[in-house]
Amino acid sequence: MISLRVNGKPIELESPTPLLEYVAMLGADPRAIAVEVNGQILERDGYEGCTLQDGDTVEIVRMVGGGASLLAREWPLI
Repeated sequence: MISLRVNGKPIELESPTPLLEYVAMLGADPRAIAVEVNGQILERDGYEGCTLQDGDTVEIVRMVGGGASLLAREWPLI
């Protein structure tokens, strides 16, 4: 079992988990999110090579369409 924080909330996963697998578990489209892991913003082409590890701090935000380009956390992550 590994423990990490996602958007400020404690999360436990069975084992180190590929970021794209975790994003799929959330039901999110990886083309419509931005991800920061341990204070470093990931380029979208780096998502595939990222595996979430014990102790990581992750921020995931979803792009929201509308009058302005905004980022918002809109779905539960637990």
